[in-house]
Amino acid sequence: MSDIAEKQTAADLATVDLTAISQSVLASGPEIIIIIGACVALMLSLVPHPRQNQLLAGVSVFMILLAACMSYALSDFPQTAYAGMFVVDGFSTFFKVILYLGTTLTVLMSGNYRASNGLIKDDVFQGEYYALLLFALLGTMIMVSSTDLLLIYIGLELQALSIYVLTGFLKTDLRSNEASLKYIILGAFSSGIILYGMSLFYGLTGTTNLNDMAVALSTLDLSDPMLILATLFMLVGLLFKVGAVPFHMWVPDIYQGAPSPITAYMSVASKAAAFAVIMRIFMQDLSVLQPIWILNITGIAVLTMTLGSFVALAQKNIKRMLAYSSIAHAGFLMLGLVAGGRDGMASIMLYLLIYTFMTIGIFAVIILLNKGVSLGEPIEDFSGLAKTHPGLAFMSLIFLFSLAGIPPTGGFFAKFYVLTALIDTGHVILAVIAVLLSAVAAWFYIRIIMLMYVQPPAPVLTQAAEMQLTPSIRIVLLIATIGTLMTGVLPAWFLGFVADSIPLGLG
Repeated sequence: MSDIAEKQTAADLATVDLTAISQSVLASGPEIIIIIGACVALMLSLVPHPRQNQLLAGVSVFMILLAACMSYALSDFPQTAYAGMFVVDGFSTFFKVILYLGTTLTVLMSGNYRASNGLIKDDVFQGEYYALLLFALLGTMIMVSSTDLLLIYIGLELQALSIYVLTGFLKTDLRSNEASLKYIILGAFSSGIILYGMSLFYGLTGTTNLNDMAVALSTLDLSDPMLILATLFMLVGLLFKVGAVPFHMWVPDIYQGAPSPITAYMSVASKAAAFAVIMRIFMQDLSVLQPIWILNITGIAVLTMTLGSFVALAQKNIKRMLAYSSIAHAGFLMLGLVAGGRDGMASIMLYLLIYTFMTIGIFAVIILLNKGVSLGEPIEDFSGLAKTHPGLAFMSLIFLFSLAGIPPTGGFFAKFYVLTALIDTGHVILAVIAVLLSAVAAWFYIRIIMLMYVQPPAPVLTQAAEMQLTPSIRIVLLIATIGTLMTGVLPAWFLGFVADSIPLGLG
């Protein structure tokens, strides 16, 4: 009888294991689809085809849309997977929407950039480019769904390694090579800092799972020097990823040297994933640590907005200007962390969604102006755009207004909700500082608008026939424009969508 009981127990355990494995595979289905898409892109690059570039872009977009459909299907069934290391919930699904959107638009822009600048001259590298983009997407997807420090780190490194290579993908361009080298060195440094912070947390709590770690931290003294050190190390490494001051040194050079589609991708997808990790760790699971980091975040947010806004005024290259603009926006987003609670988190999430539309849009315009690797990047090259391409100038006007926070664009409401969250939590002085710095930042956007509508056309715009308005770039501009305007016209609807994605237990 004992043998029969043991066999029955073993069969039951096997059934349980098989069920758990099946559930985990299903929960990570979107990630598996992206892996398959990357492998297919590599294999298709080996097959000669007269329109291989369009084929690879189409396959990449199809796989992203397929993953998005599966994420939508799974969103109604919140679940954990892989022994609690991976989660499918409204929070992760919302950020995956941003990641899918940013990556899809990047893929569509890449074909136009390649046609203009000869981004990849050898056919053998076409598959690698799209595969690396998909692997970068995979890394960010893992980051936003992870509830374990080790899995977060794996996703972060997968995304970072892919971006390192894509940053230096212009093999014959010294700027691209230099940017990639700088990014690798500084990125490895920040990764080491994050990993050291994680190791300290493991030493203090005996686990890397965020839920178990929260239970263990509830019994610890927040004044413990090791706990303070672990929190600050983790925070510093993540703030490097979003380009916060004083960890921003890499942003201008990498933004300028990388191919413009990759710069756009870094601006939206990498930033969104990093903020998702920060919010999951410090605003959800380990919110007990807030007394340790709140003052640091407040000071860093103000410094980040100040430096980004004022230094951007002196830039003459549009990509460097947008790099410092990105730094300033990161500082504004960090104010949502200071506000805390559901309102603070909702304001960050809405801001990141709107930021995706307006940033991708302005980079699409930059790509259209590119002739050669760098021509079209000087801000003066926007002169007279309204006279040569009035439609494109109007779209640029919308994106720049939104980046400046001018109504009725989405950028205005993105900042408005952050400021509202600050005021509701009593941070009135911070809100006033943010408004003043936003007024400073508005000038470098308005300067470009004045060039477009007041100055005579620049030489780069005189040959209108050279501007390749392909169907893919038209789709990017259309989606970005509609998204920027709709988030401004119907902000309450989008805010409701965001609110539904926030965990119910959050205060």
